Amino acid sequence: MATESVVSRDYRERPSRLTGAVVWTRVATGAPGDTRPVLPDGCMDLLWTEGRLFVAGPDTRAYVPRDMEPGSRFVGIRFRPGTAPAFLGVPAHELRDRREELADLWGAAEARRLTERVDDADDPMAALEAVAMERAADADPPDRLLAHVVASLEAGRSVARTAADAGINARQLHRRSLAAFGYGPKTLARVLRLQRALALARDGLAYADTAAAAGYADQAHLARDVKELTGVPLGTLLGG
Repeated sequence: MATESVVSRDYRERPSRLTGAVVWTRVATGAPGDTRPVLPDGCMDLLWTEGRLFVAGPDTRAYVPRDMEPGSRFVGIRFRPGTAPAFLGVPAHELRDRREELADLWGAAEARRLTERVDDADDPMAALEAVAMERAADADPPDRLLAHVVASLEAGRSVARTAADAGINARQLHRRSLAAFGYGPKTLARVLRLQRALALARDGLAYADTAAAAGYADQAHLARDVKELTGVPLGTLLGG
């Protein structure tokens, strides 16, 4: 059985009952860490804060939260890359680098009903998860090819090999990637490589070794990619 993992005093997450998703909650403290950037990871989120439901689309660059009042609570369902568009009923590229009100996607009446449902719940995490599971039960299942694409690119395989192994050409892969991930496979591969490198570096691997293990040409290549995608140097991002 999955267990809840506490990431920090003000943030916690656990695997969702919705396959491949994560449920998380965060309380704004007003401390400088509240404005730490949300890094590109290929995922999309359905988010709630009191009186509001909205969607965070796939990011191509770091997103810095703003106007977070101390004490305000946020709850989210984070969808694995490629799985949210079928749930939301909108192609991912239409939400790229955007935060969109749920009312604009599902209609004002439905968004208001669901927002009130989560607002009134004793456990907003459980309520938001229930909303997502009910919606997912009525949605078309994600394209199985997408899971192959993500797994292949996460493993560091090239876009050309990923397409060939999937039995489609590069143009088809690009078109399907835009709808599923919000950007083409090369950008997705770059984002996933970034996450792979950060995980290795956070585990204590030296930057040069991290670069080699994650598939970068060298440490300088890793440093450039981190700066371009996150807006800050690698050392600053990892706290020194």
